[in-house]
Amino acid sequence: QVQLVESGGGLVQPGGSLRLSCAASGSRSNFNFMGWYRQAPGKQRDYVAGITRGGGTNYADSVKGRFTISRDNTKNTVYLQMNSLKPEDTAVYYCKATYWGTEYWGQGTQVTVSS
Repeated sequence: QVQLVESGGGLVQPGGSLRLSCAASGSRSNFNFMGWYRQAPGKQRDYVAGITRGGGTNYADSVKGRFTISRDNTKNTVYLQMNSLKPEDTAVYYCKATYWGTEYWGQGTQVTVSS
């Protein structure tokens, strides 16, 4: 059994920053892939950023240059540093981890960007 727990969400003004964390626990570690997705009200869940076990990263065009994904394999944790936040970044942010084709999801953390 694997559990992913996100933290770090909240309310921030436009132009502000937040850092999300996702800690994995349970019977799996050293995930092939860890990433972040987000879902705004009434919209589909979209990819935000991902990082491989070796540290390769990939970003959605909408967040390139503003968000940075990183991971600490010793802690089984992935982070998302979000800078220059915009109102359109408002969503529930979900963490995903993949272990040899099996996907695990967190419960989500709300990020609201508003003045």
